[in-house]
Amino acid sequence: MAITPPVVKAEKREEFGKGSARRLRRDGKIPGVLYEAGIDNVHFAVDRIEMTALVRNNGTNAILELEVDGEQLLCMVKHVDQNVLSLEIDHIDLLGVKRGEKVTVEVPVVTEGEAADGAVVLQEADVVEIEVDALNIPDEITVSIEGKEIGDTISAADLQLPAGAELISDPELLIVNVTFQQVDEELEAAAAEAEEGGSEAGADADATVEIADGGEGDEGASE
Repeated sequence: MAITPPVVKAEKREEFGKGSARRLRRDGKIPGVLYEAGIDNVHFAVDRIEMTALVRNNGTNAILELEVDGEQLLCMVKHVDQNVLSLEIDHIDLLGVKRGEKVTVEVPVVTEGEAADGAVVLQEADVVEIEVDALNIPDEITVSIEGKEIGDTISAADLQLPAGAELISDPELLIVNVTFQQVDEELEAAAAEAEEGGSEAGADADATVEIADGGEGDEGASE
Protein backbone atom coordinates (compact mmCIF):
# COMPACT_ATOMS: atom_id res chain seq x y z
CA MET A 1 0.00 0.00 0.00
CA ALA A 2 1.47 3.33 -1.07
CA ILE A 3 2.16 5.80 1.70
CA THR A 4 1.21 9.46 1.86
CA PRO A 5 4.51 11.25 2.46
CA PRO A 6 4.60 13.90 5.20
CA VAL A 7 5.26 17.47 4.10
CA VAL A 8 8.32 19.14 5.65
CA LYS A 9 8.72 22.87 5.12
CA ALA A 10 12.23 24.08 4.39
CA GLU A 11 13.95 27.33 3.63
CA LYS A 12 16.47 27.76 0.86
CA ARG A 13 20.05 28.34 1.92
CA GLU A 14 22.01 31.09 0.26
CA GLU A 15 25.01 30.92 2.58
CA PHE A 16 27.37 27.94 2.73
CA GLY A 17 30.35 26.80 4.74
CA LYS A 18 30.99 25.63 8.28
CA GLY A 19 30.20 29.00 9.84
CA SER A 20 26.77 29.13 8.22
CA ALA A 21 26.04 25.54 9.20
CA ARG A 22 26.98 26.25 12.82
CA ARG A 23 24.64 29.24 12.93
CA LEU A 24 21.78 27.16 11.55
CA ARG A 25 22.33 24.42 14.11
CA ARG A 26 22.51 27.02 16.88
CA ASP A 27 19.09 28.27 15.71
CA GLY A 28 17.61 24.76 15.92
CA LYS A 29 17.83 23.95 12.22
CA ILE A 30 19.52 21.22 10.17
CA PRO A 31 21.33 22.11 6.93
CA GLY A 32 20.85 19.73 4.04
CA VAL A 33 21.11 19.16 0.29
CA LEU A 34 18.56 17.65 -2.10
CA TYR A 35 20.10 15.81 -5.04
CA GLU A 36 18.04 14.94 -8.11
CA ALA A 37 19.04 14.10 -11.66
CA GLY A 38 18.24 16.82 -14.11
CA ILE A 39 17.94 19.70 -11.65
CA ASP A 40 20.40 21.80 -9.66
CA ASN A 41 21.11 20.70 -6.12
CA VAL A 42 18.80 22.36 -3.62
CA HIS A 43 20.51 23.61 -0.45
CA PHE A 44 18.01 23.95 2.38
CA ALA A 45 17.50 24.13 6.14
CA VAL A 46 14.73 22.40 8.10
CA ASP A 47 13.53 22.39 11.69
CA ARG A 48 15.69 20.04 13.77
CA ILE A 49 12.87 18.63 15.90
CA GLU A 50 10.60 17.93 12.91
CA MET A 51 13.27 16.23 10.82
CA THR A 52 14.69 14.25 13.75
CA ALA A 53 11.21 12.90 14.54
CA LEU A 54 10.68 11.92 10.90
CA VAL A 55 13.96 10.00 10.71
CA ARG A 56 13.39 8.36 14.09
CA ASN A 57 9.86 7.23 13.20
CA ASN A 58 10.41 6.29 9.56
CA GLY A 59 14.05 5.25 9.41
CA THR A 60 16.80 6.27 7.04
CA ASN A 61 14.66 5.33 4.02
CA ALA A 62 11.99 7.86 4.99
CA ILE A 63 9.98 9.40 2.13
CA LEU A 64 8.83 13.02 2.40
CA GLU A 65 7.63 16.02 0.45
CA LEU A 66 10.15 18.84 0.93
CA GLU A 67 8.37 22.16 0.50
CA VAL A 68 10.73 24.88 -0.72
CA ASP A 69 9.46 28.26 -1.91
CA GLY A 70 5.94 26.84 -2.18
CA GLU A 71 7.02 23.89 -4.34
CA GLN A 72 6.77 20.34 -3.00
CA LEU A 73 9.58 17.99 -4.00
CA LEU A 74 9.17 14.24 -3.44
CA CYS A 75 12.35 12.80 -1.97
CA MET A 76 13.82 10.21 0.38
CA VAL A 77 16.43 10.37 3.10
CA LYS A 78 19.74 9.23 1.62
CA HIS A 79 22.32 10.01 4.29
CA VAL A 80 22.36 11.43 7.81
CA ASP A 81 25.39 12.91 9.59
CA GLN A 82 25.13 12.73 13.37
CA ASN A 83 27.18 14.49 16.03
CA VAL A 84 29.37 11.81 17.63
CA LEU A 85 28.78 13.23 21.13
CA SER A 86 25.17 14.46 21.17
CA LEU A 87 23.92 12.12 18.37
CA GLU A 88 21.91 15.06 17.02
CA ILE A 89 21.60 15.33 13.24
CA ASP A 90 24.22 17.76 11.93
CA HIS A 91 23.44 17.43 8.20
CA ILE A 92 21.07 15.52 5.96
CA ASP A 93 21.18 14.50 2.29
CA LEU A 94 17.96 13.84 0.39
CA LEU A 95 17.47 12.14 -2.97
CA GLY A 96 14.72 13.32 -5.29
CA VAL A 97 12.41 10.57 -6.59
CA LYS A 98 9.41 10.34 -8.89
CA ARG A 99 6.09 8.66 -8.15
CA GLY A 100 6.15 5.15 -9.55
CA GLU A 101 9.94 5.16 -9.63
CA LYS A 102 11.82 2.25 -8.11
CA VAL A 103 14.70 2.89 -5.74
CA THR A 104 17.38 0.63 -4.29
CA VAL A 105 17.40 0.57 -0.50
CA GLU A 106 18.67 -1.49 2.41
CA VAL A 107 15.88 -2.90 4.57
CA PRO A 108 16.33 -4.48 8.04
CA VAL A 109 15.53 -8.19 8.45
CA VAL A 110 13.92 -9.32 11.72
CA THR A 111 13.04 -12.80 12.94
CA GLU A 112 9.88 -14.01 14.66
CA GLY A 113 8.89 -17.25 16.35
CA GLU A 114 10.80 -19.87 18.34
CA ALA A 115 13.22 -22.46 16.99
CA ALA A 116 13.14 -26.10 18.13
CA ASP A 117 14.38 -27.00 21.63
CA GLY A 118 18.16 -27.01 21.86
CA ALA A 119 18.60 -25.00 18.67
CA VAL A 120 20.57 -21.76 18.66
CA VAL A 121 19.57 -19.13 16.08
CA LEU A 122 22.37 -17.00 14.64
CA GLN A 123 21.35 -14.05 12.48
CA GLU A 124 24.20 -13.68 10.02
CA ALA A 125 22.84 -10.65 8.09
CA ASP A 126 20.75 -7.79 9.48
CA VAL A 127 19.78 -6.10 6.20
CA VAL A 128 19.14 -6.95 2.57
CA GLU A 129 19.19 -4.70 -0.47
CA ILE A 130 16.05 -4.56 -2.57
CA GLU A 131 14.63 -2.51 -5.43
CA VAL A 132 11.13 -1.31 -4.68
CA ASP A 133 8.61 1.42 -5.48
CA ALA A 134 9.66 4.58 -3.63
CA LEU A 135 6.24 4.84 -1.99
CA ASN A 136 6.18 1.19 -0.89
CA ILE A 137 9.46 0.84 0.98
CA PRO A 138 8.89 -1.59 3.89
CA ASP A 139 10.09 -0.69 7.38
CA GLU A 140 11.45 -4.22 7.75
CA ILE A 141 11.24 -7.72 6.32
CA THR A 142 10.09 -10.41 8.75
CA VAL A 143 11.18 -14.04 8.50
CA SER A 144 9.81 -16.88 10.64
CA ILE A 145 12.14 -19.22 12.52
CA GLU A 146 9.24 -21.11 14.13
CA GLY A 147 10.17 -24.78 14.62
CA LYS A 148 13.48 -24.45 12.79
CA GLU A 149 15.87 -27.26 13.71
CA ILE A 150 19.62 -27.60 13.97
CA GLY A 151 21.11 -27.50 10.48
CA ASP A 152 18.35 -25.34 8.97
CA THR A 153 19.33 -22.13 7.19
CA ILE A 154 17.50 -19.18 5.67
CA SER A 155 19.05 -17.29 2.75
CA ALA A 156 18.05 -14.03 1.09
CA ALA A 157 16.22 -15.99 -1.63
CA ASP A 158 13.89 -17.41 1.06
CA LEU A 159 12.65 -13.99 2.18
CA GLN A 160 9.13 -12.91 1.33
CA LEU A 161 9.49 -9.51 -0.32
CA PRO A 162 6.73 -6.91 -0.76
CA ALA A 163 4.74 -7.13 -3.98
CA GLY A 164 6.70 -5.65 -6.87
CA ALA A 165 10.02 -5.66 -4.98
CA GLU A 166 13.15 -7.27 -6.42
CA LEU A 167 16.05 -8.72 -4.47
CA ILE A 168 19.37 -6.99 -5.21
CA SER A 169 21.48 -8.76 -2.59
CA ASP A 170 23.04 -12.11 -3.46
CA PRO A 171 20.23 -14.71 -3.27
CA GLU A 172 22.64 -17.04 -1.46
CA LEU A 173 23.36 -14.46 1.25
CA LEU A 174 23.01 -16.30 4.57
CA ILE A 175 20.44 -14.58 6.77
CA VAL A 176 19.80 -17.13 9.54
CA ASN A 177 21.82 -20.14 10.61
CA VAL A 178 20.27 -22.59 13.08
CA THR A 179 22.94 -24.45 15.00
CA PHE A 180 23.71 -25.90 18.44
CA GLN A 181 25.35 -24.44 21.50
CA GLN A 182 29.05 -24.50 20.79
CA VAL A 183 31.66 -24.78 23.53
CA ASP A 184 34.86 -22.88 23.02
CA GLU A 185 37.53 -25.47 23.82
CA GLU A 186 40.17 -22.84 24.55
CA LEU A 187 37.89 -21.03 27.01
CA GLU A 188 36.90 -24.31 28.61
CA ALA A 189 40.57 -25.32 29.01
CA ALA A 190 41.43 -21.91 30.45
CA ALA A 191 38.56 -22.17 32.94
CA ALA A 192 39.68 -25.64 33.99
CA GLU A 193 43.27 -24.44 34.38
CA ALA A 194 42.14 -21.47 36.46
CA GLU A 195 40.04 -23.75 38.67
CA GLU A 196 42.98 -26.13 39.11
CA GLY A 197 45.28 -23.23 39.90
CA GLY A 198 42.81 -21.96 42.47
CA SER A 199 42.70 -25.38 44.15
CA GLU A 200 46.50 -25.57 44.28
CA ALA A 201 46.70 -22.07 45.71
CA GLY A 202 44.18 -23.03 48.39
CA ALA A 203 46.18 -26.13 49.27
CA ASP A 204 49.40 -24.13 49.52
CA ALA A 205 47.68 -21.61 51.77
CA ASP A 206 46.43 -24.39 54.06
CA ALA A 207 49.92 -25.87 54.23
CA THR A 208 51.38 -22.48 55.13
CA VAL A 209 48.88 -22.04 57.93
CA GLU A 210 49.69 -25.51 59.31
CA ILE A 211 53.45 -24.80 59.25
CA ALA A 212 52.89 -21.44 60.94
CA ASP A 213 50.73 -23.05 63.63
CA GLY A 214 53.35 -25.74 64.19
CA GLY A 215 56.10 -23.16 64.53
CA GLU A 216 54.22 -21.24 67.19
CA GLY A 217 53.71 -24.47 69.17
CA ASP A 218 57.47 -25.21 69.19
CA GLU A 219 58.30 -21.74 70.38
CA GLY A 220 55.75 -22.06 73.18
CA ALA A 221 57.31 -25.37 74.28
CA SER A 222 60.84 -23.98 74.36
CA GLU A 223 59.73 -21.07 76.45
